[in-house]
Amino acid sequence: MTSKQVFYSGRVQGVGFRYAVKRIASGFEVTGWVKNLPDGRVELQATSYDEEELDAFLEDIQNSSLGGNIKEVEMNNIAPLTGVRGFTIVS
Repeated sequence: MTSKQVFYSGRVQGVGFRYAVKRIASGFEVTGWVKNLPDGRVELQATSYDEEELDAFLEDIQNSSLGGNIKEVEMNNIAPLTGVRGFTIVS
């Protein structure tokens, strides 16, 4: 199992970013969440049993219509998420 925490900077709030990420996630075997941060970034945490699946999900976000809004991506490996079902938007 592999998990990543990703911070997206740019024009990523107020443009439907979280909802688009949730829609993209539905096409992959990933669990996790996405939320807006007070500093204007968006944070995503996701887990998959297959590292290639997780990487493909994150690549699809970059290659989607959202890609033009993303100016910077910071990615960290994290411990697997526990107690998370599906992929959700966190307020």
